Amino acid sequence: MSILAAVEFPPIENVVEWPNIIDGIGFNKIALICAISFLVPLALFLFSKKEMIPGKLQAFVEAIVDFVENQIAKPGIGHGYEKYVPLLTAFFLFIAIGNLFEVIPFFQMPMNARMGPPLVLALTAWATFIGVGLRHHGPGYIKEVMFPPGVPKALYILVTPIEILSTWFVRPFSHAVRLFANMLAGHILLITFSVLAIATAKIALSIMPLAWLGSFAGLTVFTAFEVGVSFIQAFVFAILAAVYIGGALHPAH
Repeated sequence: MSILAAVEFPPIENVVEWPNIIDGIGFNKIALICAISFLVPLALFLFSKKEMIPGKLQAFVEAIVDFVENQIAKPGIGHGYEKYVPLLTAFFLFIAIGNLFEVIPFFQMPMNARMGPPLVLALTAWATFIGVGLRHHGPGYIKEVMFPPGVPKALYILVTPIEILSTWFVRPFSHAVRLFANMLAGHILLITFSVLAIATAKIALSIMPLAWLGSFAGLTVFTAFEVGVSFIQAFVFAILAAVYIGGALHPAH
């Protein structure tokens, strides 16, 4: 019996399209995950009591903030990083929690395997660093982006269009696509091993047990790998946002 005939493969559309949970308002699984990913960090900070001797929840929240501050904000932005720690913490938690739904039963879909959430997050980071540059340097920030100091004037014919394209268009697009593509690739990989594990379990337990064990082992390994990737992608997105903000805050550097 063919492995392909042993199990019904889900339509490929299910990877990128989800039916509405609530008809008529466009609220689907991705929207639900977005809502949960927003509410969980909000609840963590609202219910974390500020005490001299921190409890478990407060210690957990403080550990997250300390990680973002020392591993993302400080190295990415440099001097003046303190006021951007809340935004970067929100980026990190929202993305990490949304990604972890990849391995949560019933959901089994990372929020950022759809382009919408990463694009909104990237545009938020884009608007933030542009706002930071304009606030701290005025119109001179735009001039410095278009005409980087230290470049021979004759090269501005080449450099200026590249800088405009890179800063205003490529940067937010690549910021979003990097997160989206990594999570979508991981999702497809897990789907592949899940289908193979189910298919071989149905027809090969008594005939090819090693084949089933191999596919199941692969599924287990890649599930654990995706958990790590969920946090890594949240970290990468947040550190890039910090670097962009730092570049706008200290353009001469």
